[in-house]
Amino acid sequence: MQHNQRSSDYDEGSISLGGAVAMGTGVMIGAGIFALTGQIAQLAGPLFPLAFIAGAIVTSFSAYSYIKMSNAWPSAGGIAMILQKCYGSGAVAAGAALLMALSMVIAESLVARTFATYVLRPFDITGGPLVPILAVAVIVFAFLVNIAGNRSVGLFSLIMAAIKIGGIALFGIAALWSSGFQFAAASQTAEPSGIVGFIASVALAILAFKGFTTITNSGGEITDPHRNVGRTIMISIAICVVVYLLVAFGVGASLTLDEIIAARDYSLAEAAAPALGQVGFYLTVLLAAVATASGVLASVFAVSRMLAMLTDMKMIPHSHFGMSGRIQRHMLIYTVVIASTLAVFFDLGRIASLGAFFYLIMDMVVHWGVFRFRRKEIGAAASVLLLALAFDALVLAAFTAMKLQSDPAIVLYAAVGITAVFILERLYLSRWLAPQGAHEN
Repeated sequence: MQHNQRSSDYDEGSISLGGAVAMGTGVMIGAGIFALTGQIAQLAGPLFPLAFIAGAIVTSFSAYSYIKMSNAWPSAGGIAMILQKCYGSGAVAAGAALLMALSMVIAESLVARTFATYVLRPFDITGGPLVPILAVAVIVFAFLVNIAGNRSVGLFSLIMAAIKIGGIALFGIAALWSSGFQFAAASQTAEPSGIVGFIASVALAILAFKGFTTITNSGGEITDPHRNVGRTIMISIAICVVVYLLVAFGVGASLTLDEIIAARDYSLAEAAAPALGQVGFYLTVLLAAVATASGVLASVFAVSRMLAMLTDMKMIPHSHFGMSGRIQRHMLIYTVVIASTLAVFFDLGRIASLGAFFYLIMDMVVHWGVFRFRRKEIGAAASVLLLALAFDALVLAAFTAMKLQSDPAIVLYAAVGITAVFILERLYLSRWLAPQGAHEN
């Protein structure tokens, strides 16, 4: 019933297949490639471009659950709808949905911090208080644009997607061309990272693709959603893997592995200078600034919408704290506060790690729920669902093992955060599972 009340807020069939692909790739291509290339190289070693291929494979298996569920029940509820259909209105569904929302907030702070890092790069500033100050400033800017009621999001997304994809692809091609198609990152006898390091790097590569879940949240608005949601997701992933590989090989053609790792927070800008000269360097910085700023803008809106939806579905508690206005505006404020706090107290590496932990746990809950409760109803293959679950578990185990060696504190933060989410939801909803509630809608 809540579903029908919400449907009036969305324009059914308003997003074409092309528009949905532009939206999906626009969300996916951003901080993932600007911030994560160096961090992935640090874990995977010279084979880091292959980590993007592995990430795309794991993401494609993961997308199967979302596609099958969205084909059966296209909904603006997206992931919250999928979880509720599987587990009912219990703490498992609510906790996993909240983890997804929090991973989006974490991504928001990652994008904001990436914006600050690239904007300050021409001034040779790589740390200090200006990084978090600029990160918070771009988050506040996105908040102000959102509350101003700017609704030209569709056209803006299309233009930004074209600029981002075109600009980043041109960077990769130009860098490879100027290097004579040699891969400098492999020419150095770097210390091998091993299979565990490579698998762990896939956890971060998955973050560069996880924006596909935004498409499921717009399922009710895409034309012919029973067919086009799945098409949009797979086309978006395919476009992204081509762009990411161009960037990875472009960076690897210009910089040695040690140089990539040293400049891991701004590796594209660092690679642009030797490949394209100072003009190329400044153009890359400008591209990064525009791409990340637009990413924060879109992310703030998407997160606040999802949190408002969870509130409407009675899956999370809500307090007005004396504020007037709509719930989504309150959620905008909460989102901005949490993202700003993360941007101030965590560096890019820790923010990305936290996002990977939250997202992988949520993803595994989705796969198990679809396998356990809905696979026969939607005609999903058990083998694909179990493979998606196994891939997530393998990547999570390797990533946890690596982080326990290099940064055990972030593993603790993630474990405490995930446990707290589920326990608080259990206290709020008073039950773990309510499968019978899944059929009420």
